[in-house]
Amino acid sequence: MIKIRPFKTVFFVLAAFVFSASTVFAQEDLPPNAEPGKCYAKCMIPDKYKTVTEQVLVKEASKKLQVIPATYETETEQVLAKEEAKKLIPVPAVYETQTEQIMVKEPSTRLEYVPAVYETVTEQVLETEGYTKKTTVPPVYETVTEQMLVAEKTTRWEKGKKDPNCLSDNPDDCRVMCLVEVPAVYKTITKQVLKTPATVKEDVIPAKYGTVTRKVVQTPATVRTIEIPAEYKTITKQVLSSPATVREEVIPAEYRTLTKRVISKDEEVVEIEIPAEYETITKTVLLEKGGFTEWKEVLCDAEVTTAKIIQIQKALRERGYDPGPLDNKMGPRTRAALVKFQKDNNLPVGNLNMETLRVLGVGR
Repeated sequence: MIKIRPFKTVFFVLAAFVFSASTVFAQEDLPPNAEPGKCYAKCMIPDKYKTVTEQVLVKEASKKLQVIPATYETETEQVLAKEEAKKLIPVPAVYETQTEQIMVKEPSTRLEYVPAVYETVTEQVLETEGYTKKTTVPPVYETVTEQMLVAEKTTRWEKGKKDPNCLSDNPDDCRVMCLVEVPAVYKTITKQVLKTPATVKEDVIPAKYGTVTRKVVQTPATVRTIEIPAEYKTITKQVLSSPATVREEVIPAEYRTLTKRVISKDEEVVEIEIPAEYETITKTVLLEKGGFTEWKEVLCDAEVTTAKIIQIQKALRERGYDPGPLDNKMGPRTRAALVKFQKDNNLPVGNLNMETLRVLGVGR
């Protein structure tokens, strides 16, 4: 048996027009080819429209008379305003600047004291001479343990048990006697024995040296002669290069330009064709009436988790639709954004159908 569970939260207001209280599904109105574990619902398919563009006559074609005014052109001619003349112009003398060196101080010499140059020398100086130190090394003893004989080894007789094979009535005749060896008796004594005799050890104490730093003359002081060159001064003076003269200059005649307008083409009247005027209008024409049609697969209640709702809200926001705050709730703003997205993309409207989720990029 297939369980039909439309998603309660997202059936929106549109579902109210279809699933009224008096509506009961007939057995033959169940989803065809349904699969176990999936949920189905009838979806609102929006109306399909197409945009039609056509030309509409706004103004009929006509004719009008137009006066073409006469055209003029401008003519220009030169008129003598002042005769040619001559004038004398003085040309001033030309001077050039010359520069020369003059001695202001003779060359000379002077003596300069060159101080001595010292260097720092470091050397080792004996502070304490080396010597030999003698030290007495005391003798070394070791403890030795040895055995001392107290009594020599001997033998003694001991009575044994009665011989069971003896035929005498006297018990002493049947007693067995054994000769027993008595071992020697030793005593352990401990004493100190010299291991290493006393010696004298000699230690060599090395000499001690100290470091002394002093300055020594590397180059003695000297006196050197320094040549002082002569001093020169640069002076600048003006020298006549070209004397003053007079030149004659021709003043050209002056002309005045006169401009006048002359007619180049007379006025005329022409007939002009005025074409008809059209306006392009665009209108939307219904292609297919929408409504609640075939069954569509939708998310079951168990699949509509808070994580799935926030995925849908994020996907709507990324595509420019405002689902409101990302609160994991299918509130009015989220439902309105989803319906607008479905209508804009010609998708089934009214629930979380699988076609809408695929276009949003939200997996199952």
